[in-house]
Order: sequence, then C-alpha cells, then structure tokens
Amino acid sequence: MESFPGSEKVQELADELQDLLIAHSSEDARMVQSGMMLFRQGLVTQLRYEGGEFYATVQDVTPAKVRLDPEFLGLSECSCPGEGLCRHQLAVFFAVYSKVGSVSDWLAEWREPARETRSAAVMGLQMAKDLMKAGRLPKPDYDKWLQLFESSFDTLVGGKKYTNPYVISELFGIYQRRVMASAPMEQEWRQLYGLVAAVVSFRKLAVLTDELGFAEEAVRRAYGHCFHNLLDDADDLSGKISAQALPFAFDAFIERLKDEVFAALTCSAGFVQERVYLHRVLWTEVFRKKEWRQEEALRIGTRLKDLDDEENPLALEVTMIHLYFLLDNDELALKLAGRIDDPALVPFMIYWIDFFTVAKAWRRVGPVIDMFLSKLKGYLERLASYHSRSAFVRTALRAISGYCTENGRFEVFERAMLSGLPYSYADYEYLLFERGDYARWAELQAFVGMEYADLPKERVKMVEKERPDLLLGMLHQVAQKEIDAKNRSSYRLAVRHLKKLRTLYKKLKRVDDWEYFLDGLMERTKRLRAFHEECQRSKLI
Repeated sequence: MESFPGSEKVQELADELQDLLIAHSSEDARMVQSGMMLFRQGLVTQLRYEGGEFYATVQDVTPAKVRLDPEFLGLSECSCPGEGLCRHQLAVFFAVYSKVGSVSDWLAEWREPARETRSAAVMGLQMAKDLMKAGRLPKPDYDKWLQLFESSFDTLVGGKKYTNPYVISELFGIYQRRVMASAPMEQEWRQLYGLVAAVVSFRKLAVLTDELGFAEEAVRRAYGHCFHNLLDDADDLSGKISAQALPFAFDAFIERLKDEVFAALTCSAGFVQERVYLHRVLWTEVFRKKEWRQEEALRIGTRLKDLDDEENPLALEVTMIHLYFLLDNDELALKLAGRIDDPALVPFMIYWIDFFTVAKAWRRVGPVIDMFLSKLKGYLERLASYHSRSAFVRTALRAISGYCTENGRFEVFERAMLSGLPYSYADYEYLLFERGDYARWAELQAFVGMEYADLPKERVKMVEKERPDLLLGMLHQVAQKEIDAKNRSSYRLAVRHLKKLRTLYKKLKRVDDWEYFLDGLMERTKRLRAFHEECQRSKLI
C-alpha cells in the first residue's frame, strides 16, 4: 500500500473531502452514495497516475473521463455536464483510496458527525419538552429572563463537549424555540424580551465556541449562520424599539441590557466583526442618551488599558471610535483611528462612510474617506485572493461614490481607483476612456502590464484615431517580445506589429523616425535569418 504512487497526497485528499462534504446534507449524501455505487460496481476503469494526477474512465450512462488532482481538488475535471465536484470524481477517489486505505472506514468516519447530530437533536428535543413545562413567565423580570436564557442554553446546547460543530446548529435551533415559547404576550415587552435574548444568546454561543475550541472557519461553516441570525434579530428589534417612546418600566431593563451588550463585546477573542456589529447596533439605535455614550466610552477606555499584550484591542478600539462619532466628536474619533496600525480597521471604515452618506453629512464623511484611502493598500495586501481584493475594491468604490457625486469630488474617486489598482482596473479603464483621457488610459495599460494584442479592438481604433502616438510604445514592446521568441510564427506576428507601427509613424508624419528605428532593428537582428525572410516576404523591407 505504501508503494502506491501519490499515497501521501491521496490521504490528504481524503481528509479534505471529510471536511468539504457534509454528511447531513442530502445533496452531498446522494453524491457520495452515487460515487460509492459506481466504485463498488467496478465501473472505474483505466486508472493511472501521471504527472501528480489520477486519470480514469467511469462507465456511467455516458462514459465520463476524469482527471483528479489530489493536491488541488478544485482543479480536477470531469467530462460530464455537471459543475464542480461530481459523483464520477468521487468514484475515482474511492478507487484510488482503496489502494492506500479502507473505503468503508473512510465512509464510516464521514457519516459519524451526521449520527451524532441526529442523536443530539433527539436528546435536545426531549430536554426542551421537559423545560417547556415551566410555561410562560408570569411578568417581565430581567433576572428571570436571564435565568431562563442561561439555564436553557446550558441544558440544551452547552451540556457536553461535542466534537462535531454541526451539532451546535441543531441544538441552538431547539434552544431558540424554547426561549421564544416563554416570550411575553404584550408586543412591546415581547420585542424587548427578544432583544435581550439575542444579546445573551450571542454571548453564550461565543463563549461556548471558545470552550469547544473549534477553528473559526469550521464554526462559520457549521453554525456561523446562528450568529448572523442573532445579529439580524438584534438589528430588527433595535429599530422597532427605537421607533417608539419607551415606557418608564423599560428603564431598569435598558440599564441591565447595556451591561449585557458590553459583556457580549468582551466575551471572546474571535468573531470581531460580529461582536462590533452587535455593540454598534444597540448603541446607535437603543442607547441614545449622551451621558450613556460618554460612560460607555470611558468603560471601553478603561478596558483597553487593562488588556494583556497578547489580546487584540481592535474590537474595543472600533467601538470607541463609533461612540465618538455618535457623540459628534469626529476629531477624537479620527485621531484614534489614525493611531491604529492594524489593517483590519479598514472594513469597519466602510460602515462609517455609509453611515454619514445616508445622513448626507458630507462635511463629516470627507475626512473618513481620506483616511480610508490612506489605509486601503495595506488592507488589500493582507487579503488572500485576487477575487477577494477585487470584491472589496468594488465595495469601497460604491461606498464613496455618493460623496464624490454629490460634492463634485471626482478627483477623490479617481484617487480611490489609483489606490485600488490593479483590482480597480476595469472601472478605472472605463472612466478614463469615457472621459477621453487617452494618455492616462495608455499609462494604465502599461502599469497593469496589458499588452497591445489584449486590448479591445474598438478601444484601439478610437485611440488610433485620436492619439495614435500613444500606441507606439505598446507596439514597439510587443514586436520586440515576438522577435525575442525566435520562432517562425512569432516572427510573423512581429512583422504584423511592425507594419502597424509603420502606418502610425506615417500618420504622425515621422517617417524619418520610423526609418531610423527600422535600420537599427535590421542591424541588431542580422543573425536572425528567418526574421529577415519574413520582413522581406511581407514587404516590410
């Protein structure tokens, strides 16, 4: 078994598929079952290992040709019409894995999380029935609400050390149904009850996540939606509560809720954006008194001073900046933001740009945009992929477009595009061309390494008509590149570019410059007989 080619990579692929395929997903389960049947029936043929990849034919209804890349699964291919991972690729995987390990053991291990999830869900439903016997709380009481949320969560969700993160999603849904079954009947109290439940549940779920030790990426896949659903609930309920005059009976609950929101902000080291979002929503919508916000800023400042060296201060810093903005102390907010070196601050700045834009507070948004653009490149460098960088640049351009349009600050928009290059290339190229700034357009092509042959033909025709001189450098460069390739087909391409150059030089009435260049080129390439033959055949010389 050990001598099987690529065995180490096959084992890594097996582990990757364990994480990628979700056992309780009906779609994934069907695909695994289909792939297993094709393998068990001996329909994987012509299996071979070549160049670090596995090739095989799967005799399905229509034979499928499969190329399985064990190192980069996403680069694998199948001739079937499906997209992405398919049953034929899994069949080939099983055929390959059978050479280095037990397919039955792999399947049993893969199915184990689904069994654990189902058994946990059954157990959770039974416990929820027992808890439901308590019925509704007789009257609004913050301490009793808190006791209900804490005890129900600990009983239904935090009862044991689960090894499968997908279990949490099932149990959390049961917990939420239990909690809402005890909600007050009166609409205004029901809304406040739901808001307190969302904040407490967020804190409990974050703390449990830390205790279980799951990787944040695994948590986001398995039950990240639970966090986001809680944030959506908090956002929706905060808006409804803030839209009405709060009864005096709410005062004591609001005071306690402020402490609960601070506890949710500081309860964990992970999920920074989510913790900041929760704090920001409530302090923007619900806790509106100036003295409250001043007290919260002082409390966060004190907590910042008490942080250990290894603790990340970003969540606290971002919430403090937001409080300063809410207090109309933009100078202090920007001063604090300017001192933060962590590029992770940049996405949060998008919110403040949108916040001021919606309010049409143009005087306030301008300095935020200036600071945002000064930090943009540092943030883009830390993003993992070209796609994520391009997506963020598009988001940034959308965010600042309102300010630039309303205030005629198009130079700011152009500065944003320059800061976002090369990821803003498409937008910037369009802007320059529509504006008729062909010189900057040509500079942009050179900056991003765009070659003459790759440029849209209609663009080239327009530039040739308006500013033919701008194409000279591109044509010189691409012609020399083809000559340097030193083969007959590239020489033909080089001659085509040179003839185009000759036309442009004539159009610009610079025939002497053309002849001087061509004489020098012929001298430098006199040993390239095939190139000279192509020049003569095309009547370039």
